[in-house]
Amino acid sequence: MNVDRGPRLARVCAPLALMGLIFYLSAQESVGPQLPAFTRVIAHFSEYALLTALWIWALAPALGKRALFAAAAISVLYAISDEYHQSFVPGRDSDPFDVLVDACGITAAVAAAIAVSARRGASRRRASSR
Repeated sequence: MNVDRGPRLARVCAPLALMGLIFYLSAQESVGPQLPAFTRVIAHFSEYALLTALWIWALAPALGKRALFAAAAISVLYAISDEYHQSFVPGRDSDPFDVLVDACGITAAVAAAIAVSARRGASRRRASSR
């Protein structure tokens, strides 16, 4: 069976690109120090929610529902490694609270994916019963 891997590879590029951006920003000595603390919390939550959503999108064709767990695991491990990385950057520090906020974003993305999947399933069942 010859499967075209081009679309799968293209899907994987999106979360990898975001991971590269996160790594780049984490390597900077200062990212938005003049911003209020809550904006950094929103940024952490959002970037890891997006990262998880992109991994779900990339992995779902190959893994199905298992993509939810795989995407969450990849994202949590990356959040931990990102904080560890920041501990070596001058002017930055590693904060476990950031990982907690990242985990909340990851959880929100998984919950949203489950809700979308359930809604699609209900919609398909209604369409097929007509």
